[in-house]
Amino acid sequence: MKTNYADLALLILRLGFGGFMLTHGIPKLEMLSDPSQFGDPIGVGNTASLILCLIGEVVAPILIIIGFKTKLAAIPAAITMAVAAFVVHASDSLGTKEHALLYMLAFIVIFLAGPGKYAIDKA
Repeated sequence: MKTNYADLALLILRLGFGGFMLTHGIPKLEMLSDPSQFGDPIGVGNTASLILCLIGEVVAPILIIIGFKTKLAAIPAAITMAVAAFVVHASDSLGTKEHALLYMLAFIVIFLAGPGKYAIDKA
């Protein structure tokens, strides 16, 4: 008897990376009271940059964790991490960019693979 653990693996991937991403995004919620503290890496203004970051680091991970609109939610999460790696940390060493790159790759995998059967989407 061959057991396929792909759906369990997708659940673990979603819970792990979505949950750990929240540890980066939730502290940024406090910056909503003064968005000028947040950088403007893509030239859209501090407030817009913060809101886009919060979508990618709080809203999208919550959707990924529960498995609702998972593929759609993985897009802003991956884009946020691409901006972090290639814009915010552009001149930093690979060791500094590594976390953002790992998150980005995980969210790309989630986008490509879907949420699995242990999700609201049940893809």
